[in-house]
Amino acid sequence: MSAPQRILCAFTLTFPSYSFLALKKSTTFFFLSFPPPSYITLARSLTFTSSFSHSHPTMSHNQQRGGHRGQSWKEKSKTSMSSSATSSASAVAAEAVSNRIGGLGITENSGQAATQISSAGLSKLFRGNMLENFTVDNSTYTHAQVRATFYPKFENEKSDQEVRTRMIEMVSKGLATLEVSLKHSGSLFMYAGHEGGAYAKNSFGNIYTAVGVFVLGRIFHEAWGTQAAKKQSEFNDFLESNRMCISMELVTAVLGDHGQRPREDYVVVTAITELGNGKPKFYSTPEIIAFCRSWRLPTNHVWLFSTRKSVTSFFAAYDALCEEGTATPVCKALDEVADISIPGTKDHIKVQGEILEGLVARIVSQESSKHMEKVLKESPPLPTEGAGLDLGPSLREICAANRTDEKQQIKALLQSVGTSFCPDYSDWFGDEEAGDTHSRNADKSVLSKFLQSHPADYSTTKLQEMMRLMREKRFPAAFKCYHNFHKVNSISSDNLFYKMVIHVHSDSAFRRYQKEMRLKPGLWPLYRGFFVDINLFKANKERAAEIAKSNTMVQNGSSSTLGKDALADEDANLMIKLKFLTYKLRTFLIRNGLSILFKEGPAAYKTYYLRQMKIWGTSAGKQRELSKMLDEWAVYIRRKYGNKQLSQSIYLSEAETFLEQYAKRSPQNQALIGSAGNFVRAEDFLAIVEGGRDGEGDLEMEREIAPLSPSPSVKDIVPKKEGLIVFFPGIPGCAKSALCKELLTLPGGLGDDRPVNSLMGDLIKGKYWQKVADERKRKPYSIMLADKNAPNEEVWRQIEDMCHRTRASAVPVVPDSEGTDTNPFSLDALAVFMFRVLQRVNHPGNLDKGSPNAGYVLLMFYHLYEGKSRNEFEGELVERFGSLVKMPLLKSDRSPLPDPVKSILEEGINLYNLHSSQHGSIRLDSTKGSYAKEWVKWEKQLREVLFGNTEYLNSVQVPFEFAVKQVLEQLKNIAKGDYSTPDTEKRKFGAIVFAAVNLPATEIRTLLDNLAENNPKVNAFLKDKDMVRSLNRAHVTLAHKRSHGVTAVAGYGLFLHQEVPVNLTALLFSDKTAAFEVCLGSVNEEKVVSKNQWPHLTIWTGEGVAAKEANTLPQLLSEGKATQIELNPPVTVHGTVEFY
Repeated sequence: MSAPQRILCAFTLTFPSYSFLALKKSTTFFFLSFPPPSYITLARSLTFTSSFSHSHPTMSHNQQRGGHRGQSWKEKSKTSMSSSATSSASAVAAEAVSNRIGGLGITENSGQAATQISSAGLSKLFRGNMLENFTVDNSTYTHAQVRATFYPKFENEKSDQEVRTRMIEMVSKGLATLEVSLKHSGSLFMYAGHEGGAYAKNSFGNIYTAVGVFVLGRIFHEAWGTQAAKKQSEFNDFLESNRMCISMELVTAVLGDHGQRPREDYVVVTAITELGNGKPKFYSTPEIIAFCRSWRLPTNHVWLFSTRKSVTSFFAAYDALCEEGTATPVCKALDEVADISIPGTKDHIKVQGEILEGLVARIVSQESSKHMEKVLKESPPLPTEGAGLDLGPSLREICAANRTDEKQQIKALLQSVGTSFCPDYSDWFGDEEAGDTHSRNADKSVLSKFLQSHPADYSTTKLQEMMRLMREKRFPAAFKCYHNFHKVNSISSDNLFYKMVIHVHSDSAFRRYQKEMRLKPGLWPLYRGFFVDINLFKANKERAAEIAKSNTMVQNGSSSTLGKDALADEDANLMIKLKFLTYKLRTFLIRNGLSILFKEGPAAYKTYYLRQMKIWGTSAGKQRELSKMLDEWAVYIRRKYGNKQLSQSIYLSEAETFLEQYAKRSPQNQALIGSAGNFVRAEDFLAIVEGGRDGEGDLEMEREIAPLSPSPSVKDIVPKKEGLIVFFPGIPGCAKSALCKELLTLPGGLGDDRPVNSLMGDLIKGKYWQKVADERKRKPYSIMLADKNAPNEEVWRQIEDMCHRTRASAVPVVPDSEGTDTNPFSLDALAVFMFRVLQRVNHPGNLDKGSPNAGYVLLMFYHLYEGKSRNEFEGELVERFGSLVKMPLLKSDRSPLPDPVKSILEEGINLYNLHSSQHGSIRLDSTKGSYAKEWVKWEKQLREVLFGNTEYLNSVQVPFEFAVKQVLEQLKNIAKGDYSTPDTEKRKFGAIVFAAVNLPATEIRTLLDNLAENNPKVNAFLKDKDMVRSLNRAHVTLAHKRSHGVTAVAGYGLFLHQEVPVNLTALLFSDKTAAFEVCLGSVNEEKVVSKNQWPHLTIWTGEGVAAKEANTLPQLLSEGKATQIELNPPVTVHGTVEFY
């Protein structure tokens, strides 16, 4: 029986006689019924008693939060004050808060008393280095359990457009429901009870977790009032006994700025995980809501879309709002188009503000809607009981009163929480509280001994498997081990306890791990926020036998990863994050650009923000508006701060004031900014983080891409004061060296005065890219031809970093190829590359016809690109470097690849996969592995087949001179700014303004010509008009965002890209405008109806006349100021419904 069952199967409440549920004074009722569990567990029933007060006095907003009118924090009237005044004010505030903490009966001594760690235990822990003396032998076992975790981080293999299309398809077919939730702007906080611990994304025992514990503890006081202490204790016991973890978004003004300083400090529950039955089990959203309502915890705003009409309307609504959306219009639009809307416990507008970070959309089971309706019916929200109570000093007041150091703030926060919720401070001060100065960090050998020990259960086996794989594949991750002070009294020389943090440093690790999961379906997912409890121990023969027997019984009984409403296949991982420009301009463009602005100057900053906007696909109009605003911001903040950089953690202190003033200038500026002026001063209560960013990365600012060097933007011009790196993501045989030789000898280089240099990889000893970086420093304004294959993301990151450090742009040159679904290069291209290599003689890198394993080497390079389609490959390069040059390779009219060539390549690929599976981790050469004989045979056959098809392989290649000419032309265009970045799938989103039926303009012009021939009035009207110029596009407007609203436009998402018949019934014209009256047909038997009062197709307007004036033609006709020519019978043309 799962925890939701345990909570809800027997949940007894005592209500007063007037209860709104009209129940008797003591009533037992059932919230949810669940199917029988698939795994064995102990059934539990929980009985709670709750007494609702008969009256709640009306309190001010501040009092409801436990605040005091006399001590509320407000922005000072002046931006500066004397140091003496500041010190005096701080002293008074500190004394007041200290008095209030004292009034609660919680002192520093009581906090120390709450930390139940014995000095003897600590002495035993550190005496003689027990870990060093703990040897691993056949009697050594280990037990590992996940202690806290958040959802796995799944990187969509498909583009965002493809994910959206798949989501719509699944919902339309009744296979799934789309679930959308608000993204509150905060940080990840996980809580597993006072024994299990409190965790941030990659750390514990610091100011982040202390703030989280305080805010969560305060939530219980607000919800349960005088029962809070009892409920806090019960909650801790429940989490511990059921081994559960609650994940939350922690939103607070004391931990640094995001998009807007929140008005209140709060948490919203985002995930609930059961960790005691093998693989972590995540609750579905209905289960989360039921759980949170039983404990009165805050839940998020959630919308469900279960029909084609609602899901297409959702995506259209987002596209219409993505560049101007704030919380109020976004929530209103989604409420109108969703099938089910469940408001959050915390109203984003009231507690955080109007600036909305974004939405998270994911696919869930089609049954989720029914489950949600049942939960909402059977689990109504319970009233809060803390209104009017003095809850003590607030988070901001405590932080403001304790400004000495981080440790002081942590201690004050934990003391204020109280011992019922936080009776043990060991994760923060464990050894220090007992007077011991040893570090909580454990020796790195914990990991190696953990991996060498026998697993005590199935979960440990799977965790060992995961960690071994990550180490073998050299994933960018750290396994940090710490002493587990909660277990200090249980340790002995044969029984050691540790905490491990699995800290993933780069998102690339998640992508690579996903690929491994596809190859090994039994792998456990790689989670975000990943903490594991480890026990190393010795087992005698009897216990070892028990462990072996237990492992046999439970090995196949691990629970599923996702909750009741999850999907079982890869579609369960379909998720997309949709952010709003009003948030991104603050965080990505202003905050994240500060270091570039102050260190590299306004020009580099402009390049940075333009590139970001281009990657997002920001509309041209918004790019112009934002550029104007950001240029003003750069001047404003540099003038005010000089060369001293504004701190990112309090950047809103300056940005909010600037944005508020900028927004007041015009309605257009107001729409651009979204919301400004709700200023909360943070300097006085900002949490102290010693040493700046902590080692766990919990202060790391979110980034969609790393700030790169100045690189092509808008027109992708390379400034002449910067250098240029031309590099080659290719395969040996792609003619990069020959191309570099041609470019070096061309007179005039790339058409400017920068010298062109080249470094050939085969002639460079040592680290090639370091040599390139050294050469860039020596000649910063030169053009460097990096004559070496650059086949993977690791190399691309090095080039990005080099660009940033040496003020250069980089341009990738790739062989043009159709590619396959999983590789950017086709077999045709691979065959040509191999054929070229096998014709070489005396190659500097010894990769020529004399190389016994040349075919294997090319297959190795080919597989370095495995997992990326051509679109993904080109799209990633464009996003990273802003441009892409394609080198022609194969003729478009070539005949298909001969079967013998195709077969020998496929045989080689299969052999390579076998070889890699056997020897991949050590990259053993083909001449030495288990398949050495097979490789010799294949290499011989490869040569025979390729040379037997020499005529074909020569005939399909474009002339080399033509390829050089094309590459040179593209490079020159980039250098002088005549290059436009190619579109990729990720660039297809844009702000929707209106919906319309797009019609073929040529057909409309032909119809007009026919009418002119047969009707003198039409002929006279058209004879002096250039209809080719005025009618180059034709559409019938269905709805406009400004005139009809977002949801009206979004409603046409149901018909997007669908063909619809349009009947032209009459032609109306005046001296200023002309239009066809239209009657719209149906799509799939559903009538398409325009929101315009008079549906029409505008075909001409006079100079200076707006197209919308065509709406007045019926009125002008009634006044005798327009002419109407009826079309009888009506003329039918077909168009498609599109968004513009």
